[in-house]
Amino acid sequence: MEHLIWNVNPNILELGSLQLRWYGVLFVGSFFIGLLILQWIYKREGKDPASLDQLLIYVMVGAVVGSRLVHCLFYEPDFYLSHPLEILKVWKGGLASHGGLAGVLLALYLFSKRYDTPYMWLLSRIAIPGALTAACVRFGNLFNSEILGLPSQLPWAIVFERVDLIPRHPVQLYEALSYLVILAILLVIYRRVSPAFATKILPGTFLVLVFVARFLLEYTKTKQEAYTLDIPFSTGQLLSIPYILLGILWMIWAFKSKREA
Repeated sequence: MEHLIWNVNPNILELGSLQLRWYGVLFVGSFFIGLLILQWIYKREGKDPASLDQLLIYVMVGAVVGSRLVHCLFYEPDFYLSHPLEILKVWKGGLASHGGLAGVLLALYLFSKRYDTPYMWLLSRIAIPGALTAACVRFGNLFNSEILGLPSQLPWAIVFERVDLIPRHPVQLYEALSYLVILAILLVIYRRVSPAFATKILPGTFLVLVFVARFLLEYTKTKQEAYTLDIPFSTGQLLSIPYILLGILWMIWAFKSKREA
């Protein structure tokens, strides 16, 4: 069976030791597209978008720091605890989405205090471009030929020639497309419900949809952690469970409070 051969250079541009990578362009680009989405939301709801440039900085720093720390401490703890300075070398790769979300949650809290913006309102609106960033990160992983799927003989399996010659599930595409569908769902909900209910329902919906997708798709991935767990779940699945439970509780609270209003 013929399979697609993937051998794309992860670098767009190389100038000596300086490299411009697809991953970085997609990651940073998603924040700027997200900024445009937030500008539309602010204008739609009659809010001043003047502070959005500062919000972009808060969110980017929170996402990078949180995702880097969780990757280093949960996926490769032995290496990074033995070489702590390597944690700072973000350009070498290694970001965990679970930590990225935790970092963004903290960054949004700090921003809401500094700029007197309701935290729940901000959190619910940032969930929409958040799904876009998650998709762009996985497209970036595809260009890096990383986060590989398990071997497969399905017609759409891909051979990542930079790694080996084994046809594999294109799990990066599975995740990226899942997150784009979630982005569409969040936009539909946002446009069809009242602003007050959107504030309540969107964060829980985001958590449930994103991390259920992540949990299920882990079954098509090779192990990412550098150690073995004596349980039938990967580190990615274990880190997803608290977010799923929080999202379910959040959605129950949202619908319950709507009925009581």
